[in-house]
Amino acid sequence: MEQRSQWGTRLGFLLAAMGSAIGLGNIWRFPATAYANGGGAFFIPYLFALITAGIPLLILEYTIGHKYRSSAPRAFRKFNKKSEWIGWWQVGISFVINTYYPIIVAWALMYTYFSFTEAWGSDSEAFFVGDFLNASAPGEFGSIVPNVLLPLGIVWLIVFAILFRGVKKGIEVANKIFIPLLMVSFLLIVIRALTLPGAAEGLNTFFEPNWDKIFDGSVWIAAYGQIFYSLSIAFAIMITFSSYLPKDSDITNNAFITGFANSSFELLAGIGVFSALGFMAAQSGQEVSEVVRGGIGLAFMVFPEIISQMPASSFFGVLFFGSLVLAGLSSMVSISETYIAALQEKFSIKRHTAVFVGVGLSAVISVVYTNQSGLFLLDTVDYFVNNYGVALVGLVEVVVIAWFLRQLKPLREHANNVSDIHVGKWWSFSLGVITPVVLGFMMVQNFRTDFTENYEGYPTAFLISYGWIVAAALIAIGFIFTLKKWPKEEVK
Repeated sequence: MEQRSQWGTRLGFLLAAMGSAIGLGNIWRFPATAYANGGGAFFIPYLFALITAGIPLLILEYTIGHKYRSSAPRAFRKFNKKSEWIGWWQVGISFVINTYYPIIVAWALMYTYFSFTEAWGSDSEAFFVGDFLNASAPGEFGSIVPNVLLPLGIVWLIVFAILFRGVKKGIEVANKIFIPLLMVSFLLIVIRALTLPGAAEGLNTFFEPNWDKIFDGSVWIAAYGQIFYSLSIAFAIMITFSSYLPKDSDITNNAFITGFANSSFELLAGIGVFSALGFMAAQSGQEVSEVVRGGIGLAFMVFPEIISQMPASSFFGVLFFGSLVLAGLSSMVSISETYIAALQEKFSIKRHTAVFVGVGLSAVISVVYTNQSGLFLLDTVDYFVNNYGVALVGLVEVVVIAWFLRQLKPLREHANNVSDIHVGKWWSFSLGVITPVVLGFMMVQNFRTDFTENYEGYPTAFLISYGWIVAAALIAIGFIFTLKKWPKEEVK
């Protein structure tokens, strides 16, 4: 077995953790979520969720990785042999996410190229769905779309090159380039957006508080959901990354830095997005509320239209979509590392072999999403993997560790022994009570919604095949991988 990798510097670890947390969802999910849930008033439940769930969960996963110096499956095995499957479930989730996430990065790469000529023309929505993706109906897969397949290959080549070089020379070096570039690029976009006509109205729409929303339970659930999904918790990423930390690393301080850096970028994204939406509304004579969109539609349908109306449009188009590429690549590298580390340990193979097998397989499967129905396939898999994968395994993780294995106290002691900022009963209460209750309520709401109406109105057979079955298969795969015995040196 190869000697365990280690970060070269603390900054390298922090930038990698930030690169994982700061992804595409920060740019297109947070602004729309905040606006829909009370605007400025949303920041109260959001900060409360960060302090009572986000940072405590980061501390938990950093501590698990640091204490056991293992990938997620092996770390859970060290808790209890019967809990190993949770780690494999998390690794499986990361693997599936890494089959469709590069598709979005590939789209962003192509749109970076399109920005030079503003190829999307006057109808950016029709261009994205029709000219670019040549999209068909859900389930009608049709043929491979060359416009997606070619940039997808480029994206995977970059990721392969980084991962083959290892943790210190590959992931750490890449994030020292990606994250500063991302910050500078996006900051330039925000500064320009703030100077556009109508930006003030957009910001007013974003920040204007609707205090009545504070008393709506769904707003608090939305705040916890945003924190949970945006920090890369329960993907096995943070456990894996922290396992490469030196023994004297400050765990809690690192968690606070990562958590607040992620939230700061989300706020920056909200300012930039709504300034741009205010400009778009002013140009079209509409209210800002009429042009607000989130998700893929915001990035690839709304923003191209905004960019076309801006002075120096090509330059800012390249900056915006280039930022998406950087954010996506840093997240892809992080996600990939979870199953590379797990395969290395479980099968006692060299890193290059694990990269070739694990990342190679995810790259091959990702081609499935380049068909004409790939947009709907991606949307469905993403929805079910997040709601019945990430959220559900997060709930199981905290319940098993806090309630059944009663490991919060020894983990807290380990974190305090190596950290300047000590955590106390608030940390244990947050993880043992608040987080399970909130995540449990989220799961009940999700099940209730998805059993009464079809997600996005997609056909039932399509949702069962590529939604429910995929989510259930990940749990089954978690148990299957536990059947393989560990190498003798890994059973310690």
